[in-house]
Parts: sequence; C-alpha cells; structure tokens
Amino acid sequence: MGAKLLCLFLTSALLAYYLYTPVLEDFEEPWKVMLIAAGVRVLDHVSEVADRLGLMHYMEATRLITNIDYVAPTSDENVTVTDTEFGKVPVRLYLPRKASDGLRRAVLFFHGGGWAIGQAGARSYDYLTRRTSNNLNAVVVSVNYRLVPEYHFPIPFEDVYSVTKFFLQSSVLSQYRVDPDRVCVAGDSAGGNLAAAVAQQLLEDSEVKTKLKAQALLYPALQTLDMNLPSYQDNKNKPVLTRSLMIRFWSEYFTSDPAERAQNCPGFLDRRAAPLLASDAQLRGLPLTYVLTCQHDLLRDDGVMYAVRLRAAGVPVTHDHAKDAFHAVLSFASCPLKLAVGRRLLDRYIAWLNENL
Repeated sequence: MGAKLLCLFLTSALLAYYLYTPVLEDFEEPWKVMLIAAGVRVLDHVSEVADRLGLMHYMEATRLITNIDYVAPTSDENVTVTDTEFGKVPVRLYLPRKASDGLRRAVLFFHGGGWAIGQAGARSYDYLTRRTSNNLNAVVVSVNYRLVPEYHFPIPFEDVYSVTKFFLQSSVLSQYRVDPDRVCVAGDSAGGNLAAAVAQQLLEDSEVKTKLKAQALLYPALQTLDMNLPSYQDNKNKPVLTRSLMIRFWSEYFTSDPAERAQNCPGFLDRRAAPLLASDAQLRGLPLTYVLTCQHDLLRDDGVMYAVRLRAAGVPVTHDHAKDAFHAVLSFASCPLKLAVGRRLLDRYIAWLNENL
C-alpha cells in the first residue's frame, strides 16, 4: 500500500511539474496554453536525455518526435496538393482548383522551427498554406529546405533562395499562370528570417527580373547580436520558445562544433542570417511588408525594430502586434490544440495578403 501511495505521489508531482505553467491573465484558454507548454517541456527534456546519452543529436531527437505530426500531400475540392522539387529542392505545391478570371497570385512560404525542425508537411503548416491557397485562390509553394544539424548556414538560406529564383523565372510563372507583379515571400520564426533575407538578396541579384510585391514576416528571428533585449528578458521562459532554446537554435544554425563556435562564427554578422543588420541603403526598395509580433514572445523586439527601420527607409509596413499571443501561435490555429487567438491571427495574416497582394 505504501509503495502504491508513493508511486501515486511521485506521478502526481511529475504531472504537476509538467502541466503547471503560470499563465498571464491576458491569455485566453489558459488550460490549453498549459498543455502546449507542458508538451514543449517534455519534448525538450526527452531530446536532452537522448543527446546526453549519445543516442542522437538534440535536434534530431526533437525532429523525430515532431515529425509524428506529418500529413501526406492530400488534395481536396479546392486545392491540388503535390510534393515535387523546384531547383532540386523539395517543395509542397498548392494549386487552386477554382476558376480564375486572370493570372493568379503566389506565395512562397518558408516554415519555422529554428532551422532544425518543422517541414511543409507538418499538420499546422499544411493547414496554413492550404488555407492561404484556398482563400486567396493563389499558388503556394512551401519549401522543405535542408535542416540542422546535418546542414548549417548558409545552406538553408541557399535552398529557399534557389527555390525563389527558380519560381520567379518567367517560364515557371507562366506555367502556373502566376502574375509576376503579385508574388510574396512569407515565413514564420526561422522562416521569417529566411523570407527577410531572401527579399534583401533579391534586390541585389541582377539575374532576377521579377520583383516581389510583398513580404510577410511572422514573429521573425532577425538578429544574433543582442539576446538581452527587453523581450528576451521578459519572455525567457514563456511558451513555446525559451531563451535557452533560441540561443541553442542560433548556435546550431552556424555550427555543431563547440570549439569552432567558441573561436569564430562569421555568420553572426552576415545579413543573410541576421537581416536586421542590413544598412539603411540595403533596406530601401524592399517590397510592401507585413510584420506580426507577439507581446509574450522573446523575438518580439526583433520584429519591432525591423518594422521601425523599414518605415524609416521608406518601405510601406503593416506592423500587426498581438498583445495576447506568444511565439508560434499560428501553429495552433487548427486541431488538435486549436487556440482562438491562433485562428484570429491567421485570419488577419490572410486578410492582409488578400488586400495587399
């Protein structure tokens, strides 16, 4: 009897540790947020144990677990979905079935996940890109760029840039009946980082004749130099991205070798990795921009600073700040852990695209 009581006590204590997360008053659906935070904490601990035991790299373990959420490319009455390659890089392609009076709009989407996890086929990303294609009657290309720890900067950037250049060819745009004046790059978190870097690089690429109409950056990671910004301090333990995990993502993005990391990481100053470091001159000419930031997100100040700098450089910017949201909230716009705030912000993002693209 005593052993059973002890087991019950330990089990209850363990559940309480994982489930209980102080939730601020302005969070809707606090129990759902607690469950999300608990799931992320379990994922972190399991991946850390696997790494320390030498079973597999932390990022590989995290990816293995999160890939359970994969959904196969499935077409429906509105959208034809296929997995293919653009410029030798895997992509998931969404082609609307509804009739169009003229040429269609297009969105190139880069998923988040710290350059280490996530994929176009993740349930949350498939839902986001499918809805984008359906609601805008637009072609959507969701890119499966290569990931850490097998590949490091600048390879993820080079992959998404290669897809973008391939898609912007007049022959490819014509093949998919896309209006060359209505193309957008978009991404969330690490994907927002890649989208911002791609938009900047295109301005200097004389080989690309087609110009972007817009860029949409969803709680993007944009700089590597200051991880003690107020948002990093205020939200260091908020769901779903902690300060320690973000530092780990940045470090692994450049190298998995601790000795090399300690000596020299020139990528820290490369604007393809840190778009916020671009000069004012390099920001001029960027396309119409949407920036989503969340109050309870440690990357909040990255997005705020970029929006301010873009406006100062003469770029038209819509800065959508969500006071009741945390990092990666759009990933919770669909089941099984659907949050009302995630659905609202996804609707706002798609509405902006519909109005401005």
